[in-house]
Amino acid sequence: MGTQIRTLTDDDWEAVRAIYVAGIATGQATFETEAPNWTTWNNSHLPAPRLVAVSEEIPGGWAALGPVSTRSVYAGVAEVSVYVAEEMRGRGLGGLLLKALIKGSEENGIWTLQASIFPENVASISLHHSCGFREVGRRERIARMKGVWRDTLLFERRSKLVGSD
Repeated sequence: MGTQIRTLTDDDWEAVRAIYVAGIATGQATFETEAPNWTTWNNSHLPAPRLVAVSEEIPGGWAALGPVSTRSVYAGVAEVSVYVAEEMRGRGLGGLLLKALIKGSEENGIWTLQASIFPENVASISLHHSCGFREVGRRERIARMKGVWRDTLLFERRSKLVGSD
């Protein structure tokens, strides 16, 4: 039957949260230490696009955008989150989600996408490069995680359709 990418709804939250918790546990996906509740997650992400990848009626990954600022001049700039369930990795789900997220972001007036990725997360770096992101720079010792200073790489993708005037 294949994988379908569809809009993420609040009914998907438990599966999405489980995927997020597993990503957090890797120590390579986010500085977060626990997944929030639905209300907190919902309020910290843009209303659209929010996507879930479903294979055989089972959510295998999700993608969403968060605002980078509350200032109106940055309304078209968003931070990317893409998470794939461990058992679904290596099957192209991340690419399907990120490509659909890019398309949806442009449909919603987003002109710049950014991603903050740990240098050790080679799969995520490769995924973002393959979808037209470029590395902007390295943020050295940007935050501590479990008492250890961590760097992140900042990636961005500028739309060729939105904000090009």
